[in-house]
Amino acid sequence: MSATEREKQIYGPGVEIIRREKGCTVYRLADETGEAVMTSYQVFPGVDVIYNDVHRPVCGTDVLPLDGLLEIDHCREGRMECEVCGEYIYMTPGDLTIHRKVGNVHNTYFPLSHYHGITVALDTDSASRCLSCILEDTPVKSSELMERYCQNHACTVIRARPGIEHIFSELYSIPEQIREGYLKIKVMELLLFLGGTDLAADAVSDSRYFPAAQVEAVKAAKEYLTQHTEKHITVSELAERFGISQTTLKACFKGVFGESVYTFARQFKMQKAAVLLRQTNKNVMEIAGIFGYDNGSKFAKAFRDVMGETPDKYRRASRADWAPEKNREKCPNGAEANQKDWYHLNI
Repeated sequence: MSATEREKQIYGPGVEIIRREKGCTVYRLADETGEAVMTSYQVFPGVDVIYNDVHRPVCGTDVLPLDGLLEIDHCREGRMECEVCGEYIYMTPGDLTIHRKVGNVHNTYFPLSHYHGITVALDTDSASRCLSCILEDTPVKSSELMERYCQNHACTVIRARPGIEHIFSELYSIPEQIREGYLKIKVMELLLFLGGTDLAADAVSDSRYFPAAQVEAVKAAKEYLTQHTEKHITVSELAERFGISQTTLKACFKGVFGESVYTFARQFKMQKAAVLLRQTNKNVMEIAGIFGYDNGSKFAKAFRDVMGETPDKYRRASRADWAPEKNREKCPNGAEANQKDWYHLNI
C-alpha cells in the first residue's frame, strides 16, 4: 500500500504503509540501521495521536510541509534529541516537548536507537475549527498554544511532572473497545491542561542545553567507542582525539546518552558480548579478549553487573529459551519493553 505525498513529506520518502483502516494508519521506516513504527489514530479533524516505536538512531524527512503543524511529544522510554535555537537538549522518560514543524530539512536523533512515546499532532487551522465547538466554553485554541510555547519556531521542553504523567500514563494501555472515545477525552484533557497552565514560564532553564559543536564531538566519540570495543579507551584519549576538554566531554556525553563514558562503553561491550554468547560457540575467555579483557574474573564481574548474571549462566539460559520474537515489545502502543532486551535488538 502506497503512502500519499503528504505522508511522505511528514514521515519521510521511504515510509511504508503497514495497515490502513478506518481512523488508524500504521507507518514503518526501515533501513540497515533499524526500524521505526508509527501507529496513528485520527481523533478529530486535524488532530492525530501517534504511538512511536523507534529502534534506529535517526528518523528524518526531506521537507516538512506545514508551518501550522504543532507537535506535542511525550517520552515513555529512551531519549530523543531536540534543537532549541541552535543548541540541543534531550528528552528523557516522562518529559514533554511542544514544537512546531517548519518547512525545512528535519532529522530526529535518538541517542540510544530506542524510543517509545506518543505524539499529539495538530494542524492548527483544521484543529482550531473543530476544537472551538467542542471546547466552546474554554479559552483553549491550538494556535494560541503554538504562540505560547513555540515563539520564534522554538521548542519548549518540560521535564517530567505528575500532571503530565497523569494524562499520558493511561494512553499507553487503552482497551481497544473504548479507544476511539477515550482518545478524544484524553486529547481534550491535554489541551485544557496546556492552555490553563503556564508551563512555558516553568520550562527547562538549567544548563542541560549543549552547543552543536559539543554534541557533534560526543557523537563522534560514541561512534569511536562502539567501533573499537577491543580497546580500553580513556576520557583523556577521547578528549584529545575530538578536540574537546575532558570536563566538557564528560558533561555533554552524559547529557546526550544518559550515561558516563565509562558506563556507556562497558554496557555496550557487555551487550555485544551477550550476542556472541548467544549466537556463537566461542568460549568465555575468547569473548573476553575480543572486548579487551585479559582477566576472566574481571570480564565476568563486568558482564554480571550489566546483564545480571554470569556469562556461563547467561549462555545456558539464553540458549534454552531465547528467541528474538519473545523480546520484541509486547504492547502494540510500545508500552512494554524490557531494558535489557532492546540492547539485544539494536546492537
